Amino acid sequence: MKTTNLKFVFGSFLFLFLIGSCKNETKTDNQTTTAKTSTVADSEKSGQAFIEDDGSTPNVLQIAIGSSDHSTLVAAVQAAELENVLVNAGPLMVFAPTNAAFDALPEGTVADLLKPENKAALANILKHHVTAGNYDKEFLKKFKKLGQANDQNTTVEVKGDDVYVGGAKIIGTVKAGNGIVHIVDKVILPPSE
Repeated sequence: MKTTNLKFVFGSFLFLFLIGSCKNETKTDNQTTTAKTSTVADSEKSGQAFIEDDGSTPNVLQIAIGSSDHSTLVAAVQAAELENVLVNAGPLMVFAPTNAAFDALPEGTVADLLKPENKAALANILKHHVTAGNYDKEFLKKFKKLGQANDQNTTVEVKGDDVYVGGAKIIGTVKAGNGIVHIVDKVILPPSE
């Protein structure tokens, strides 16, 4: 996976997000009427991630939200304000650590990462769990590394019938409307630079 394609995908997501969050202005009879897309109370909850749609296949964010085993991941995505990225057209391949995976980190790590001042570091870690593509576990066996959304690579290793991405074992897979979610047993930490 080329990082150029990944930059284009996420640049497109950011562009669409910025356009979607702009105000709509219309002029009528020499008056300007401003219509905001959300109320003040909902201003932090705007964009595609917050549109309810019961008729389509759940996207990767909806799958995580619907899983009781991924509440820590959902809290982290919300703290990093990455919800809208995970609902875009994709295809996105998300490696979703379970709550137990987050619990296995050194004590206090998750609480520290969820602080507003650590938003950039948290976003970097979360983006290291996402890549462009829609590959099942069998197809992933053909790779040695993947280019992640944070512009870093992670390894793919096959041990018997098991696939490990960045040292995290894929323990389940759920197809999404905009990609695929691979449930993993560890948090995939980016290599330190």
